[in-house]
Amino acid sequence: MRDGRVRTSLKQSQVAELIGVHQSRVSQIERGVGHAAPLAVWIAFGIAVQRPLAITSTRSPIVEPRDTGHLAAQELILRLAKAHGIHGSFELRTRPGPSATYIDVGLRDDRNRVFSVIEIWNRFEEIGAGSRNFKRKLAEAEELAVVAGEDAGPYRVAGCWVLRATAANRALVARYPAIFAAEFPGSSRAWVRALTHGEPPPKEPGIVWVDVAGRRLSEVRLRS
Repeated sequence: MRDGRVRTSLKQSQVAELIGVHQSRVSQIERGVGHAAPLAVWIAFGIAVQRPLAITSTRSPIVEPRDTGHLAAQELILRLAKAHGIHGSFELRTRPGPSATYIDVGLRDDRNRVFSVIEIWNRFEEIGAGSRNFKRKLAEAEELAVVAGEDAGPYRVAGCWVLRATAANRALVARYPAIFAAEFPGSSRAWVRALTHGEPPPKEPGIVWVDVAGRRLSEVRLRS
């Protein structure tokens, strides 16, 4: 701003008079301490010294991925598992080859000798297809459980869906309680304890809620 004023052969007092402020305000701006000056003053100053102020809106330096909600839930499950000495795997490949599937989070609990298949759901597209895919992953996890067990015998395989607690997901679960109860008979409360506190998971598959921020797990209560 000072360079612009000098090039236009104006004194600070002249600029001040042109834009309607005290000379001290002009001096502050030129010395880099004019952050408290109203935006209108900056605009007028720029016009007066032929250095128009340009204002742009920039994007955040951190661009969130499209699967942010999914990642937040995976991060929570992995963090909780680590806190209880349970080995967690992110996007665990079930077998080699082009037809391989991936488990969102695989949990190997060596203390209780359990391998858990955790699937995260942002939103539902086809519940039936999702259920069939989940059962296929459980079957493939049985092979991983044999490898993990080695000489001591295979680990028990358990499975759970972690559902984002969006209004749409809650409405869908409320609409089809019999289907979810049949597919996931395992205690939701026990699954919350297993994932949150490292307790042995139920033998039967279950479902739990994860809040939209991905910070807390809670029980799914299915109406009869």
